[in-house]
Amino acid sequence: MKNLFLFLCVIILAVFPFFIQKDTEFGGADGQAEEAITELAPEYEPWFEPFWSPPGGETESLLFSLQAAIGAIIIGYVIGFGRARKKYTSKP
Repeated sequence: MKNLFLFLCVIILAVFPFFIQKDTEFGGADGQAEEAITELAPEYEPWFEPFWSPPGGETESLLFSLQAAIGAIIIGYVIGFGRARKKYTSKP
């Protein structure tokens, strides 16, 4: 029962913001950093330009999600491996 309550709380926390703010657009940290730099130093020119830009926002989101999923898999594997090694290591 406790797990079900916690699961419902997580679902509510994930969905609730969509109903609070209507018609908002996610800008991301890169856009905010660019605006701050332009405001503080208008003569600043970037050192590098991207060699490839994704064809749309959806592709960029897909690549970010894929990167996050791969990182989560690696972290989960390392934690699981450490716990299994600790569990199955024989102690004298």
